[in-house]
Amino acid sequence: MKVMKKIIGVDMGGTKINSAVIVDDKVEKFHHCKIDRNAPEEAVVKMLSDAIAEVFDPSVEGIGIGVPTLVDIEKGIVYDVQNIPAWRKVYLKDILETEFDVPVYINNDANCFVMGEKVFGAGKGFKNLVGLTIGTGLGAGLILNDRLAAGANCGAGEFSSIPYRDDILETYASGKFFKMRSGEEGFVIKRAAIEGDERAKSLFREFGDHLGHAIISILFSVDPEAIILGGSISKDYELFEESMWKRIHTFTYRRSVDRLKVFPSKLDDSPVLGAAALCLHQ
Repeated sequence: MKVMKKIIGVDMGGTKINSAVIVDDKVEKFHHCKIDRNAPEEAVVKMLSDAIAEVFDPSVEGIGIGVPTLVDIEKGIVYDVQNIPAWRKVYLKDILETEFDVPVYINNDANCFVMGEKVFGAGKGFKNLVGLTIGTGLGAGLILNDRLAAGANCGAGEFSSIPYRDDILETYASGKFFKMRSGEEGFVIKRAAIEGDERAKSLFREFGDHLGHAIISILFSVDPEAIILGGSISKDYELFEESMWKRIHTFTYRRSVDRLKVFPSKLDDSPVLGAAALCLHQ
C-alpha cells in the first residue's frame, strides 16, 4: 500500500459527520458536526464539504469517506442513503475532487471499518478478515487475500439480510434485538446486566447465541482467520462472549472453529481511520 504523509478520513452518518486529518497512523486534527438529514441533496453535500474544509490544508494528499449505503466505488457515486432521503444518486467523488483537487475515495462504512483494522489496527496480521459492526444494525466488511472485497455493487458481506427465524439476522444480532425483546435500548439492558439483573444477563446470553448463528453464516461463506467486532454493542463483549462461542462451536468444520479468532476492536477513532485507509488501499 502506498504511504501518504497526510490524509483525511470522513465518517458520515444520517445525523453527523466526523472528519479528521491522519498523519503517521494518528489522528492529528478532528472535527465533529451535526447535519440535517432532511435537507436537500445540495445542502447535505455542502455540509460534508464544510466538514472536510475544517481539517483540510494544501499538504493533504487524499480524502477517504465512509457512508452507510451502497457505492459505485470506481465512479464514486453514492446511492440511496436511507438516513438521508434526498441522497438517491450523488456524484460525490466528482464534486469533492473538483473542490479540493486531491483524490477522493468512497466506500460503505462497514468496509471502512475492516480497512481501518487491516491498515491501522489488530487486523494487520490476517490475510482473510471480517469486520463485523454491531450497533443499531449489523454490517460486515471483508478482507480476502489481503484485499478489500466489496463486490460488484459494494454489497459483499451483507450477511445481515440473510433470512433467520421469522425475520433476518440483523433483527436478532444487533441492537434491534434488545428493543424487540424488552422494549429497551441496549445500553439500558447493559447497565442492568452489570448491576446483576438476571433477566438482563439472560438477554445478553440470548443475543450471543444469535450472534453466533450470524458468525456461522460468515464461516460458511468466507472462512476468515479472524472476525473483529466493532460498533456500540461490541463494547459489551464480556456479556455475550460465552454464549456466542458456545454457538460457534456447533459449526460443522472443527478445524475452522479451532483456528478462528473473534475479538472486539481496540482501535480508537476507527470510523475515520478506516475511511482514511481507503486512500492507502488504492
